[in-house]
Amino acid sequence: MIRLVVVDDHPIVRHGLVSMLHYEPDMQIVGQAGDGAQAVRVILEQNPDVVLLDLRLPELSGIDVMKHVRAQQTSTRFLVLTTYDADEYIMPALSAGAQGYLLKDASPAELTRAIRSLASGGSPLEPAVAARLLTSMHDDKEDELSAREMDVLKLLVEGASNKIIASQLNLSENTVKSHLSHIFSKLRVSSRAEAVAVALQRGIVPIDRSS
Repeated sequence: MIRLVVVDDHPIVRHGLVSMLHYEPDMQIVGQAGDGAQAVRVILEQNPDVVLLDLRLPELSGIDVMKHVRAQQTSTRFLVLTTYDADEYIMPALSAGAQGYLLKDASPAELTRAIRSLASGGSPLEPAVAARLLTSMHDDKEDELSAREMDVLKLLVEGASNKIIASQLNLSENTVKSHLSHIFSKLRVSSRAEAVAVALQRGIVPIDRSS
């Protein structure tokens, strides 16, 4: 059973989604929220498998919701459901932890397919969004990571601290910090969490499906 939380500040949209998904035999709505602050509370309380998340919300934005939740737990997967397909929304959403991105004009079949894909470890993306990502990745090709930076990034994705990374790679902690600085610059991020999100979303570091 896929446990869902639906977050949208428009009651008609939110209730419509809840009503539609209620009839899916493999899905269970365990919570809903109309603003960002409420969303964080509900998500942390219910620990759902998938969150359907609008980006423009009162109190906290969808981006902030993901950042707050990610700081405390990482098992929930986020499917952004929005009307916006511009880079100014897509890139920050993916960096904040969204594993899927769908526009609100998607059909019910496309939405349920995206939810099931996300719950099973996939990363469903609106075709236009995927095209933008591919373009962005092509533009960033000159910023490829070195072999040592890849080693550091892989351990970072596994949750290793600077001290553990230094120990496993036989480096000093200052050298690790230097590598992290270069990684952040090349990935165009400003934190460890963003680096992990980008590494997984772009497939730079493969997601371990064995666990």
